[in-house]
Amino acid sequence: MSQIKYIIFIAFILLANCASFAQKTERDYIRKGNRLFNDSLFLQAEVNYRKALELNPNSTEALYNLGNTLSQQGKLKNAMEQYTAASKSEKNKTMLAKIYHNAGVLYQSAKHYKEAVQAYKQSLRNNPKDDETRYNLALAMKMLKDQQNQDKNKDKNKDKNKDKDKQKKQDNKNKQDQKNKDDKQKQQPKPQQNKNQMSKENAEQLLNAAMQDEKQLQEKAKKQLRNQGRNLDKDW
Repeated sequence: MSQIKYIIFIAFILLANCASFAQKTERDYIRKGNRLFNDSLFLQAEVNYRKALELNPNSTEALYNLGNTLSQQGKLKNAMEQYTAASKSEKNKTMLAKIYHNAGVLYQSAKHYKEAVQAYKQSLRNNPKDDETRYNLALAMKMLKDQQNQDKNKDKNKDKNKDKDKQKKQDNKNKQDQKNKDDKQKQQPKPQQNKNQMSKENAEQLLNAAMQDEKQLQEKAKKQLRNQGRNLDKDW
């Protein structure tokens, strides 16, 4: 074997050993993280899962387990990011069912029932026999329906309150307009009655008296004419 071939062979062996060492170290970190997770040491488990991902960022097992430990720490948004990343690269249906199931649990705990329903459906597509997921799906669907009914009632009450406020404003405006009208009428000067102006009753009384006087004058004139006629007959 030539010296050059020997060097290439040694380099190949070293690379293979390094790759094997890295793979073994990734598995070691995951196993250690699992032990810590089972002992409820979630922060230490997170550290080991992240170390595994530094060696293999596409490790769906590390992503899934990291999502679980983040979920246990209440870091729901970060946990969901790990589940999403794991679902994109995982091909195994059993594993996918677990990923979507846990994602549904997170959505449900955050009261995002619509997203929870979709996640549970995805889980059942990959594992139709999972009774726990089926139960969670039914519960999420019920809670989604209740949430939608509550939202409808809130919208109705909101519309009613808007109508009440609108009617109240209109009533206040009408009252103010009427008050302004009344104030304006009060401020207008009242017409003063002319002292020389007689009432309608007085005018009628005077007219009747004048007509009576006229009638009496006519009767007197007729009487005088009759008397004059009688005097002329005697003279003849």
